[in-house]
Amino acid sequence: MQTTPIRRLLAATALVFGASVLAGCSMFSPSNPRYEPVPLTEYPAGVSASVAWNVSIGRNGGSGFVPQVVGDSVYAAAPNGSIVKVALGTGAIQWRADAGTELSAGVGSDGRVTAVAARDGTVIAFDEQGGEKWRTRASSQVDIPPAVGAGIVAVRSSDYRIQAFDADTGEALWNVQRPGPALALKTNMQMLILENMVLSGLPNGRLIAIDAASGAVQWEGTVTVSRGATDLERISDIVGAPQVQGPLLCGVAYQGHIVCFDITQGGRPIWEQPFSSTAGITTDPHHVYAVNQRDVVFAYGLTNGQEAWKQEGLRNRRLAGPAVVPQALAVGDYEGYVHFLSRSDGSLLGRVQVGGGAIVSPLVGSERGVLVQTGNGNLILVGVN
Repeated sequence: MQTTPIRRLLAATALVFGASVLAGCSMFSPSNPRYEPVPLTEYPAGVSASVAWNVSIGRNGGSGFVPQVVGDSVYAAAPNGSIVKVALGTGAIQWRADAGTELSAGVGSDGRVTAVAARDGTVIAFDEQGGEKWRTRASSQVDIPPAVGAGIVAVRSSDYRIQAFDADTGEALWNVQRPGPALALKTNMQMLILENMVLSGLPNGRLIAIDAASGAVQWEGTVTVSRGATDLERISDIVGAPQVQGPLLCGVAYQGHIVCFDITQGGRPIWEQPFSSTAGITTDPHHVYAVNQRDVVFAYGLTNGQEAWKQEGLRNRRLAGPAVVPQALAVGDYEGYVHFLSRSDGSLLGRVQVGGGAIVSPLVGSERGVLVQTGNGNLILVGVN
């Protein structure tokens, strides 16, 4: 049987995303002009951006609530327990469900099963029509969106345990737990299910790969070694979701590095750059795009890691996770603006304000435009021409 790239990757002896410790200072202290958000400026528009549709999905938002595109539909959830399936092209609601309780994270879906997590650690699954299939308890609160696929619903709970439940019945299948730090960085980290493997970061600075069917740990490696005199200084965690482009797998960590690995060569590092991010990265076939702690946006060559450009015009605007759309790179800020940057040189091309307060959830790119989940519980598609 031919070995897949991910299987070859898991056979490697090392896979290092890089990370470091959390600094104990406020990024946005109003008493320090160094951290004040850069005011918006006028510039010639390079794209035309407008709201294509706007759907209310519930109330409030957060880093654990990220829309997910599956085929021609979008799945989203809000902290008040509302879950929706929306037509990507029109914004028409295809079904709406109510978990009946406050949620801490959501949504994960493979189009057949859709899962969310309640504040008390209950994992709730819905079927293709939005009817409740089952609910069961994780070992503790879940703050990261569930991952659904390969016949399972996987969650990572706050006690550093990764658990899998049968997607059809909710039966507990397996769990993997590792010791963790006294404190953990709350980030927009996302789990992935890829080629029947559950890929997840852990707050102890490690990355783990688990067989989705059996729960057997296939690979585990050190991402960072915590340093510092206090629990706060020793906090470390991976940020965002790993990005796959062809044979390359790329990731980033807080106060660590951006690293790209060749998964056809056992996870051999191709390049790395010192970097610190709380927003995460995204990629296209040519670049890795990253937002650093000061909200400076960088582009690095996908295959060589050379800096292609950087854009400082959004410094300290508290950018959410970036997304690629066909025409541009998109980022959202603390005033509810979605900004569009040239993917070739980083120039500012346009912006549109979607309202709803600060954009905290990572943006999600699609062929139709960029999906934004706002702080007031709206799901918005911004079209770009």
